[in-house]
Amino acid sequence: MKKIISLALAALLAASAFAQTQTIRAFSHRGGRLERDENTAKAFQDSWDAGYTGFETDIRRTKDGVLYLTHDHTLERTTNGTGIFEYKTSAEIEKLRTKHGNKIMKFDEFIEFLQDKDNLYVEFELKTRPDSLYSDEIVAEVAEKVYQAAKSIRTKNSVLRFTSSDLRGLRYLKNAHPEIKSKGPESELLIIFTTGVTDEAIETCKREDIWVMGCKTDGTTRAMVNKAHKEGMIVSLWPTQKIDDFILAAYLGSDAMCTDIPFTMKPWLEKNAPWLNIIY
Repeated sequence: MKKIISLALAALLAASAFAQTQTIRAFSHRGGRLERDENTAKAFQDSWDAGYTGFETDIRRTKDGVLYLTHDHTLERTTNGTGIFEYKTSAEIEKLRTKHGNKIMKFDEFIEFLQDKDNLYVEFELKTRPDSLYSDEIVAEVAEKVYQAAKSIRTKNSVLRFTSSDLRGLRYLKNAHPEIKSKGPESELLIIFTTGVTDEAIETCKREDIWVMGCKTDGTTRAMVNKAHKEGMIVSLWPTQKIDDFILAAYLGSDAMCTDIPFTMKPWLEKNAPWLNIIY
């Protein structure tokens, strides 16, 4: 542990040279999946109570068209159920519980949780893969429902961002809602990549006219982040499973970072790196 802390502090000292001009948006990934029961009401409420106004969640559709918060398309890892989530009806999902005994949260319940909260940063990830479970028509249905629900949130000074690794939903939103912002700090769209920041990722964002990228810290260099910034892009890096992950991403120049350890990370950074300009 002492070695880990020493490495983090060394990285912090290196990163401090950039802190005066760098603002980082930190947000609770699935409500803090390594410290709480992911994507549940308790996880998000605990994150809010800990001082987070930034959240990420995953949205899937049941057989009868109801949206819930769950990451996997299978039920075994996080619930007491078995099989494919998308093959279940909402009535069947309502009977299930997470491995920690919590209810699987409806998307509408998450929207209600966000009501009347200001200065939010929320990433709504459209989980529309495997492709065999989501036709183009269903992808459009999910994207439209999520968009309309997000727009119903009573909030001020907030960024609500629709994200996916599946370009179909993002393309639908751009075509169906030409008023949607795709560039700048208030951009409402983000493409998720399973690589670091690369030339290919940059070119994909340019081609799709979506100027926010979510990339892995592993495989990202500071030079590539600088290149993305020069193109006018916003860079969000993941994952943050330990303090060192966050510090590395800060050094690389990331604009935003999700965290799986929000309840450990925030007090540690406030104590050890007060010069970092972090918005929680």
